[in-house]
Amino acid sequence: MRYIRRLRLAALGLVVLAAGCHTDMWVQPKAKSQALSGFSSWEGQSASRTPVSGTVARGQVRLDDAYFTGFENGKMIDRFPIKVTKEVLERGQERFNIYCSHCHGRIGDGKGMIAQRGLVLARPPASYHTDRLREMPVGHFYDVITNGYGVMYRQAPNVDPADRWAIVAWLRVLQTSQNGRIQDVPNDQLSQLETPPTGEGN
Repeated sequence: MRYIRRLRLAALGLVVLAAGCHTDMWVQPKAKSQALSGFSSWEGQSASRTPVSGTVARGQVRLDDAYFTGFENGKMIDRFPIKVTKEVLERGQERFNIYCSHCHGRIGDGKGMIAQRGLVLARPPASYHTDRLREMPVGHFYDVITNGYGVMYRQAPNVDPADRWAIVAWLRVLQTSQNGRIQDVPNDQLSQLETPPTGEGN
Protein backbone atom coordinates (compact mmCIF):
# COMPACT_ATOMS: atom_id res chain seq x y z
CA MET A 1 0.00 0.00 0.00
CA ARG A 2 2.76 2.40 0.92
CA TYR A 3 4.46 1.83 -2.44
CA ILE A 4 1.21 2.51 -4.34
CA ARG A 5 0.58 5.69 -2.32
CA ARG A 6 4.07 6.99 -3.12
CA LEU A 7 3.56 6.14 -6.78
CA ARG A 8 0.28 8.10 -6.84
CA LEU A 9 1.91 11.11 -5.16
CA ALA A 10 4.76 11.06 -7.68
CA ALA A 11 2.29 10.88 -10.59
CA LEU A 12 0.29 13.77 -9.13
CA GLY A 13 3.48 15.82 -8.81
CA LEU A 14 4.33 15.18 -12.47
CA VAL A 15 0.84 16.26 -13.54
CA VAL A 16 1.16 19.51 -11.56
CA LEU A 17 4.59 20.22 -13.04
CA ALA A 18 3.43 19.50 -16.58
CA ALA A 19 0.41 21.76 -16.16
CA GLY A 20 2.67 24.62 -15.06
CA CYS A 21 4.87 24.48 -18.18
CA HIS A 22 3.67 26.37 -21.23
CA THR A 23 5.39 26.74 -24.52
CA ASP A 24 4.96 30.50 -23.88
CA MET A 25 7.77 30.24 -21.35
CA TRP A 26 10.02 28.52 -23.87
CA VAL A 27 9.35 30.90 -26.75
CA GLN A 28 9.32 34.39 -25.27
CA PRO A 29 9.16 37.65 -27.23
CA LYS A 30 12.63 39.22 -27.25
CA ALA A 31 14.92 41.31 -29.40
CA LYS A 32 17.89 39.36 -30.74
CA SER A 33 21.19 41.08 -31.53
CA GLN A 34 21.28 42.73 -34.96
CA ALA A 35 17.64 41.80 -35.68
CA LEU A 36 15.17 44.40 -36.93
CA SER A 37 13.18 46.02 -34.16
CA GLY A 38 9.45 45.52 -34.04
CA PHE A 39 9.01 48.45 -31.68
CA SER A 40 6.92 51.13 -33.39
CA SER A 41 9.36 54.00 -32.78
CA TRP A 42 12.29 52.02 -34.20
CA GLU A 43 10.48 50.34 -37.08
CA GLY A 44 12.98 49.09 -39.62
CA GLN A 45 15.95 49.84 -37.33
CA SER A 46 18.29 47.48 -35.47
CA ALA A 47 17.10 46.12 -32.14
CA SER A 48 20.64 46.66 -30.84
CA ARG A 49 20.49 50.19 -29.49
CA THR A 50 23.36 52.51 -28.61
CA PRO A 51 23.57 52.78 -24.80
CA VAL A 52 22.36 56.03 -23.27
CA SER A 53 25.19 58.53 -22.80
CA GLY A 54 26.90 57.97 -19.46
CA THR A 55 25.80 54.33 -19.21
CA VAL A 56 28.16 52.26 -17.05
CA ALA A 57 28.16 48.47 -17.21
CA ARG A 58 27.71 46.61 -13.96
CA GLY A 59 31.07 46.24 -12.21
CA GLN A 60 32.70 48.85 -14.48
CA VAL A 61 32.34 51.99 -12.33
CA ARG A 62 35.68 53.80 -12.43
CA LEU A 63 35.55 56.77 -10.11
CA ASP A 64 39.26 56.85 -9.21
CA ASP A 65 40.78 58.90 -12.03
CA ALA A 66 44.33 58.55 -10.75
CA TYR A 67 44.13 54.75 -10.69
CA PHE A 68 42.28 54.26 -13.98
CA THR A 69 43.81 57.05 -16.11
CA GLY A 70 47.09 58.17 -14.52
CA PHE A 71 45.68 61.70 -14.37
CA GLU A 72 44.20 63.72 -11.55
CA ASN A 73 42.56 67.09 -12.11
CA GLY A 74 43.91 67.05 -15.67
CA LYS A 75 47.55 66.49 -14.63
CA MET A 76 49.68 63.36 -14.73
CA ILE A 77 50.20 61.95 -11.27
CA ASP A 78 53.69 61.50 -9.85
CA ARG A 79 52.76 59.07 -7.10
CA PHE A 80 51.60 55.49 -7.21
CA PRO A 81 47.88 55.01 -6.49
CA ILE A 82 48.69 51.48 -5.28
CA LYS A 83 50.93 50.13 -2.55
CA VAL A 84 54.16 48.98 -4.18
CA THR A 85 55.22 45.69 -2.61
CA LYS A 86 57.67 42.95 -3.50
CA GLU A 87 54.76 40.97 -5.00
CA VAL A 88 53.73 43.96 -7.15
CA LEU A 89 57.29 44.35 -8.44
CA GLU A 90 57.57 40.64 -9.26
CA ARG A 91 54.27 40.82 -11.13
CA GLY A 92 55.45 43.96 -12.91
CA GLN A 93 58.67 42.25 -13.98
CA GLU A 94 56.73 39.28 -15.34
CA ARG A 95 54.24 41.46 -17.25
CA PHE A 96 57.01 43.75 -18.55
CA ASN A 97 58.94 40.77 -19.90
CA ILE A 98 55.81 39.49 -21.65
CA TYR A 99 54.40 42.70 -23.12
CA CYS A 100 57.25 45.22 -23.30
CA SER A 101 60.69 43.62 -23.45
CA HIS A 102 60.45 42.48 -27.08
CA CYS A 103 60.80 46.13 -28.12
CA HIS A 104 62.18 47.93 -25.07
CA GLY A 105 64.61 45.22 -23.93
CA ARG A 106 64.76 43.36 -20.61
CA ILE A 107 66.54 46.28 -18.96
CA GLY A 108 64.47 48.96 -20.70
CA ASP A 109 67.28 50.23 -22.93
CA GLY A 110 65.21 50.12 -26.15
CA LYS A 111 67.22 47.20 -27.53
CA GLY A 112 64.70 44.38 -27.49
CA MET A 113 64.89 41.53 -29.99
CA ILE A 114 62.45 43.19 -32.40
CA ALA A 115 64.62 46.32 -32.44
CA GLN A 116 67.77 44.24 -32.92
CA ARG A 117 66.33 42.16 -35.75
CA GLY A 118 65.54 44.88 -38.23
CA LEU A 119 62.72 47.06 -36.89
CA VAL A 120 63.24 50.24 -38.90
CA LEU A 121 61.50 53.29 -37.52
CA ALA A 122 62.08 57.03 -37.69
CA ARG A 123 62.17 56.85 -33.90
CA PRO A 124 63.43 53.57 -32.34
CA PRO A 125 61.81 52.09 -29.21
CA ALA A 126 62.40 54.31 -26.21
CA SER A 127 65.13 53.74 -23.66
CA TYR A 128 63.81 54.43 -20.18
CA HIS A 129 67.26 55.58 -19.08
CA THR A 130 67.23 59.02 -20.67
CA ASP A 131 67.02 62.07 -18.44
CA ARG A 132 63.67 62.95 -20.02
CA LEU A 133 62.01 59.64 -19.14
CA ARG A 134 63.64 59.36 -15.72
CA GLU A 135 61.97 62.66 -14.86
CA MET A 136 58.57 61.75 -16.32
CA PRO A 137 55.76 61.28 -13.78
CA VAL A 138 54.48 57.73 -13.34
CA GLY A 139 51.15 58.78 -14.85
CA HIS A 140 52.88 59.23 -18.22
CA PHE A 141 53.94 55.57 -18.39
CA TYR A 142 50.51 54.37 -17.30
CA ASP A 143 48.88 56.53 -19.98
CA VAL A 144 51.23 55.23 -22.69
CA ILE A 145 50.53 51.60 -21.74
CA THR A 146 46.81 52.34 -21.75
CA ASN A 147 46.51 54.40 -24.93
CA GLY A 148 49.69 53.71 -26.90
CA TYR A 149 52.25 56.19 -28.19
CA GLY A 150 53.67 56.65 -31.68
CA VAL A 151 53.77 53.22 -33.33
CA MET A 152 53.19 51.44 -30.00
CA TYR A 153 49.70 49.98 -29.83
CA ARG A 154 47.55 50.50 -26.77
CA GLN A 155 47.84 47.64 -24.32
CA ALA A 156 44.62 48.31 -22.39
CA PRO A 157 42.80 45.32 -23.95
CA ASN A 158 45.61 42.97 -22.84
CA VAL A 159 46.84 44.44 -19.56
CA ASP A 160 44.42 45.31 -16.76
CA PRO A 161 44.91 48.46 -14.63
CA ALA A 162 46.57 46.66 -11.70
CA ASP A 163 49.12 45.07 -14.03
CA ARG A 164 49.76 48.40 -15.77
CA TRP A 165 50.70 49.95 -12.43
CA ALA A 166 52.86 46.92 -11.63
CA ILE A 167 54.71 47.42 -14.94
CA VAL A 168 55.20 51.13 -14.18
CA ALA A 169 56.63 50.22 -10.76
CA TRP A 170 59.03 47.79 -12.47
CA LEU A 171 60.08 50.54 -14.91
CA ARG A 172 61.14 52.64 -11.92
CA VAL A 173 63.17 49.67 -10.65
CA LEU A 174 64.88 49.37 -14.04
CA GLN A 175 65.63 53.08 -14.12
CA THR A 176 67.15 52.91 -10.63
CA SER A 177 69.14 49.78 -11.45
CA GLN A 178 70.78 51.35 -14.50
CA ASN A 179 71.32 54.83 -13.09
CA GLY A 180 71.71 54.27 -9.37
CA ARG A 181 74.77 55.02 -7.27
CA ILE A 182 76.24 53.16 -4.33
CA GLN A 183 75.25 56.13 -2.19
CA ASP A 184 71.58 55.37 -2.94
CA VAL A 185 71.77 52.01 -1.14
CA PRO A 186 70.63 52.20 2.52
CA ASN A 187 73.49 51.54 4.96
CA ASP A 188 71.78 48.49 6.49
CA GLN A 189 71.70 46.83 3.05
CA LEU A 190 75.24 47.57 1.91
CA SER A 191 76.50 44.34 3.46
CA GLN A 192 74.21 42.33 1.12
CA LEU A 193 75.98 43.66 -1.97
CA GLU A 194 78.79 41.69 -3.53
CA THR A 195 82.24 43.07 -2.78
CA PRO A 196 83.57 44.60 -6.00
CA PRO A 197 86.84 43.09 -7.31
CA THR A 198 89.97 44.87 -6.14
CA GLY A 199 91.71 44.57 -9.49
CA GLU A 200 94.61 42.54 -8.09
CA GLY A 201 95.89 39.96 -10.52
CA ASN A 202 94.03 41.56 -13.47
